[in-house]
This record gives sequence, structure tokens and C-alpha cells, in this order.
Amino acid sequence: MSDRQIYDIIIVGSGPGGMTAGIYGGRAELKTLILEKNFHGGQMVSTSEIENFPALPDTNGIELSNKMLEHAKKFGAEIEYKGVDSIEVLDNGLKKLISGNDEFLTRTVILSMGSTSRKLGIDNEEKLTGRGVGYCAICDGGFYRNKIVAVNGGGDTAVEDALYLSRIASKVYIIHRRDEFRANKTLQTRLFESGVEPVLNSTIKEIVGQDKLEYITTVDKNTGEERRLDIDGLFVAIGGIPTSDLVKDLVELNPQGYVITNEDCETSVPGIYAVGDIRQKSLRQVITAAADGAIAVHAAEKYILENK
Repeated sequence: MSDRQIYDIIIVGSGPGGMTAGIYGGRAELKTLILEKNFHGGQMVSTSEIENFPALPDTNGIELSNKMLEHAKKFGAEIEYKGVDSIEVLDNGLKKLISGNDEFLTRTVILSMGSTSRKLGIDNEEKLTGRGVGYCAICDGGFYRNKIVAVNGGGDTAVEDALYLSRIASKVYIIHRRDEFRANKTLQTRLFESGVEPVLNSTIKEIVGQDKLEYITTVDKNTGEERRLDIDGLFVAIGGIPTSDLVKDLVELNPQGYVITNEDCETSVPGIYAVGDIRQKSLRQVITAAADGAIAVHAAEKYILENK
């Protein structure tokens, strides 16, 4: 195949990390293609307000997503709305991506398939997402200043979310299905000193509201007693589900299914990188995904030059 038929970078997924990679790839004059099976933007699109992206304090997920895509296109990145069925590393180092009846060849691949928040699976949860129900306290906690909120979960993330919210909200509950938290002891000590009210041995039975969240009902697993909590916000922190099935037999994953990378976003396979929520990392936000995209392209450009 001629060079014109081989991409320098193919980005799988178009969340903020993927689109930033598109911007940097195009600007570096690398032949760059984004493959997206759904709508560009990833989870960012479902965020009704974004107030912590630098220089854009009053934007939303759809608006920011569209701007990122137009920015990538401005520098020559292409986008095709196609899913990827498989990725194969060829003997010559090129990567072959199959999408239905289409085949793409590329020197490098950037994985940007993201993750999905683990849901409770309760009626009204989806309906009220973004209207009182959320999955990222650090992203959206600022909207609940001096209001009453609850966190569901018992691990490090849930306790960290509750501690963060305790500095903003007037009242914070943390609901956990067991009689003790799974978070590390340091976090638990801080939690018990923070004024956050634990609701242990309990699960959420109902999420109630019309246009916005009004209250939830919890059930004590031991006694069956129900309790109504009138809250303005509920943050579900029971883990995420990385969208990594495509590469589970290709690159190294951690036990939770997140792609393991180094600081340059390099995976265990040379020429394959991972950015954003699919990557093992401590903070998953729009800005950290965007940073990953820039870093991955820098590493990919170096790889391409060294392997020409």
C-alpha cells in the first residue's frame, strides 16, 4: 500500500481525549482519522453544564464537544461514524482496524473508547440524570452549594466524593449497602470527623422526582425499615465500566478492565496508546482526558519518526 492509504494515527472513539488527539495529530500534519460508532463527545455530551474547563466557565457538553470536533477538522483530522470490530498488529508493525466491511491501516492507534458509570438500575435514575442524579461529584458538586446531597457507595471514590461535598453542601449523606466502608482507613477517619451522615446497611429503593430530583427512599437491609431523604442531589459512586472489550486480548488491562499505560499514555503494545476514561488513572475529567490526547500524539509522533 502507498503512504496515502495508510493513516499515521487512527483514534478509536471521540471523547474529549480522542478529539484533542485529533487536534494535535492534524496540527502536526499527521494523517489522522477518528472512528466513532455513536455521537462525538462521549460522556461529555450528557453533561448539561460544564463550569471547570479553562476559559469556558459557562458551557455545556454538547457545545464543547462540537467546538472540539470543529477544531480537529480545522487542522485536517477526519472523522467517520463507524465502530471498530477488531484491531490487529501486522508483522510490519502496521495496525489493521476492521469496521464491518471496511479495513483501515495505520501506523499508530489511540484508544479513546471511554467508560460508563455503573448504574443503580432504579426507575427514574436515567430520567433524572443531569437533573439531580450524577456520577461525578468533582465535576458537578459546585451546583449543590449550600444544598442537601447524598453519595451512594462505600469505596475510596464514594468517601472522597462525600468529603469533597461536605465542604460545599449544607448536608451530606453517604449510603452504603454494608455495615462498614471499603475505603482506606485514613479516608474513613476523615469521613467520621467531617459531619457526613453515614446510612449503612442500606440500599436505595426509590429515586423520586418529576423535572428534578425531589427525594430518595432507602431500605435498611437488616430491619427492612424505609427512610425518606429529601435531597437536591444524588451522586452514584459504585464504580465504572471501561469500554475495553475491543482490546482485552491485545493490550494489558488492570483487574477492573482499565488499560494500563505509562505517563506517555503508551500501552503494552508499541504504537498503541490509551487516553481518557479508558485508561487507568486517578482522575477522570474532561481536562485530564484532553491532556492525555495531547500527550499520546506527542508519543505517537516520536514512534512514527523512529519506525519509518
